[in-house]
Amino acid sequence: MYDVELSKNISKEHEEYLKKVRQINMSIRMTQIIILIAFFGLWEIAGDLKWVDPFILSQPSRMVSTFIQLLSTGNLLYHIYVTMYETIAGFLLGTVIGTAIAVILWWSDYICRVLDPYLVVLNSLPKTALGPIFIVWMGNGQAAIITMALAISLIVTIISVLNGFKEVDDDEIKLLKTFGASRFQILQKVVLPSSIPTIISALKINIGLSWVGVITGEFLVSKAGLGFLIVYGGQIFKLDMVMTGVLILSILAAFMYIGVSYLEKYFLRWKIS
Repeated sequence: MYDVELSKNISKEHEEYLKKVRQINMSIRMTQIIILIAFFGLWEIAGDLKWVDPFILSQPSRMVSTFIQLLSTGNLLYHIYVTMYETIAGFLLGTVIGTAIAVILWWSDYICRVLDPYLVVLNSLPKTALGPIFIVWMGNGQAAIITMALAISLIVTIISVLNGFKEVDDDEIKLLKTFGASRFQILQKVVLPSSIPTIISALKINIGLSWVGVITGEFLVSKAGLGFLIVYGGQIFKLDMVMTGVLILSILAAFMYIGVSYLEKYFLRWKIS
């Protein structure tokens, strides 16, 4: 009922503007789809005409055939499940723990100043080089892989979210202080709502970092998962399997990104309301 009344109150100029925005969005989506189809079409043609070696770079038709073959064996879904479980676990842990630590550092300026150089140093460390250490610490299993994903995304999350907290308008904070607001109330009413775009950006970054951590861990230690499938395909020189695994990873990462984008729209509507 409210939406119907709201639509009646929209001016003709505003309606034209919204229509133009929808047309632009539709044009962007269509262009993206056309580019994707053209890319795979050119790849297929290049393989047929021997512009590239299909054995090394594979072809879309060969990847589809390999995908169907792996799916028919029943192992592919299990490998996807294992990798998705590890990635989502590392993604959620990195986001939650990183945001919680950022809140602590914002809360205490003293702790923030003490830990600031350590965060810079830890962020510069090559986390993938710590993989063997995580395997020794956590054992030869999923715990080490999830820890790898957590280690790669954690520091970036802390730094990104903390910077977002520090960029909140000081005047709004001072206004709440003059009304006697506590530190927690300032965090709840101003800092967190104002930092939603920053937190969403950290989520988008963590998607890629979590996948990197999980696949790196599976390269080192896993006996299942898409990373294991890629390594196995390379060892037996089935590069179609390798490229199929990479393509599946890309599709899964895209779905995670779409999920975060919908989450962003929801929180932005909540912030406006």
